Amino acid sequence: MTRRSKVSDTSHLRPSLPITSSQEPFLDSYRKQCVVDEEVALLDVLDTAGQEEYSAMREQYMRTGEGFLLVYSITSRQSFEEIMTFQQQILRVKDKDYFPIIVVGNKCDLDSERVVSEQEGEALARQFGCKFIETSAKSRINVENAFYDLVREIRRYNKEMSSYPSGSGAFGSRAPEGKMDMSEPGDKAGCCGKCVIM
Repeated sequence: MTRRSKVSDTSHLRPSLPITSSQEPFLDSYRKQCVVDEEVALLDVLDTAGQEEYSAMREQYMRTGEGFLLVYSITSRQSFEEIMTFQQQILRVKDKDYFPIIVVGNKCDLDSERVVSEQEGEALARQFGCKFIETSAKSRINVENAFYDLVREIRRYNKEMSSYPSGSGAFGSRAPEGKMDMSEPGDKAGCCGKCVIM
């Protein structure tokens, strides 16, 4: 039996996902239903990646997001460096020491044009305490896996946070001290909320 949960995200990864377009003006948003670990997830995808017109509203999206795909191009050093700024901004806006994030190196099909090594992406994800994945929207490599990993991390985070009384405990507004355990299997429990891909 599957349960229903809701997630929304934003990303460069949209072209290879079978999703339907939103009618909202000024927002590049999409919806996709999928099953992750035998639980139905409804992905509401808000795509702000690489779109300068969204920069003024970025903090608003960060406030409402419950998970983030931080996407850079392996062919662009600048996009990789921006990921560090986005991660710090998310934690500041959320007033957390940790929040569900996946670092995504896109365009892995363009290895001959690569300027950011896979090891650099992995090291940055380790620094953030999150998962790393390389994708290719064009070649449809690992795109769905990036979304599924984010759904799993949101579920795990929500389950951990629900075990702490609101506004109390040793952590206050912070997340539980353990960042993402990279060897931990996906958790089937809990619901997902709104996700943003940058």
